[in-house]
Amino acid sequence: MVQICDSAVDAVSDIADGSTVLVGGFGMAGMPVQLIDALIDHGATDLTVVSNNAGNGDTGLAALLAAGRVRKVICSFPRQSDSWVFDGLYRAGDIQLEVVPQGTLAERLRAAGAGIGAFYCPTAVGTPLADGKEQREIDGRQYILEYPLAGDVALIGAHRSDGIGNLVYRKTARNFGPVMATAARTTIAQVSEIVATGDLDPENVVTPSIYIDKVVAV
Repeated sequence: MVQICDSAVDAVSDIADGSTVLVGGFGMAGMPVQLIDALIDHGATDLTVVSNNAGNGDTGLAALLAAGRVRKVICSFPRQSDSWVFDGLYRAGDIQLEVVPQGTLAERLRAAGAGIGAFYCPTAVGTPLADGKEQREIDGRQYILEYPLAGDVALIGAHRSDGIGNLVYRKTARNFGPVMATAARTTIAQVSEIVATGDLDPENVVTPSIYIDKVVAV
């Protein structure tokens, strides 16, 4: 049963120290900023964060990093023109990094949600990202073995929810939200509004309520 939370603080109140947290967003598009701010206030620490980026500017995920709550980041794009928070932490040796190609990141998350044990992928063959990984030739092409990437919690941003947690997204804010929702034990969604159950066109629902545990309107 989906819990409709009164506040973002209530929504993240059960996140424990040491959790692996999947954070939706492509840059700031679709990033659940209010949930992240609430997580900072909540105080959970020693977190592993999985996201496409390693934070932008000083808000959202970057603010969580700046607060010293993150032990490790798993992402595709750790360095951009506005990723100075992560850059400073990494250069100082205060945070760990695992780089995962963007398509591989999405597929590892999808595999976790689909119950797939592992998969072979050609991306990163012949690069340092393949070091230590099982390699196999299939139909004359080299592949490396990749494993699912599951989270204890997923924090995602959507456009609307109905009363039972079915979600629709707005344009590019959709990005990693749908696969992350399936890959975590607990999925928390922030939305712009919650409408009555039955008001969403079923054909437009992207993430069914079965994958959602908590929703908060912000």
